Amino acid sequence: MEPIISKEEVDELMKIKGETKGLSLRDHSNYVLNEKGEEGLRRLEEEMEKCGYPIKYKKIKTMAFYPLGLEGLILLIIKRLFNLNDEEIKEMAVRQAKTSILIRLFTKSFLSIRKAAVLVPKMWKTIYTVGEAEVGEINEEEKYAVLIIKDFLIIPIYCLFLIGYFSSILQLIVGNKVTCKEIKCIYRGDEYHEFLLKW
Repeated sequence: MEPIISKEEVDELMKIKGETKGLSLRDHSNYVLNEKGEEGLRRLEEEMEKCGYPIKYKKIKTMAFYPLGLEGLILLIIKRLFNLNDEEIKEMAVRQAKTSILIRLFTKSFLSIRKAAVLVPKMWKTIYTVGEAEVGEINEEEKYAVLIIKDFLIIPIYCLFLIGYFSSILQLIVGNKVTCKEIKCIYRGDEYHEFLLKW
């Protein structure tokens, strides 16, 4: 059976600059294990092998760095293998943020959204070797914040993933329901990614 990702797509993904912590790969695999069971995880690992990148869930080193393109490849395989739509990609990110050990430690390390904003760039650099994250604006009275991600290219569906991830993290901080919308996007010709979060 043919892989669900073409060799050309894999080659393009693996040209992506930068690295990500194995924790990200592990979180994606955890999602598949929790939602699709052992069989789903086996199918994901089979597809990775067909693409020429045989990664086994139990062998992922959470604090080691892996090519960023590998994360894009895993996400694309998950999307296609399980026919996930845009909302399901966002929900996948929400669930990952809620169960991530790193995020739980991050959100427990401060009491206010302003303190969190100071830590955002450092947190980004903990996970990725490329790109920059910064909080552009916080308005606690009107209950919104703007998050900017610069110099970060992976795959367009990753923007959907970030929408779910950022909204989930902010919800853990403020305790209210959070909405997130990408108002600028590199894939739409903008200079950087910009997310508007409201609570």
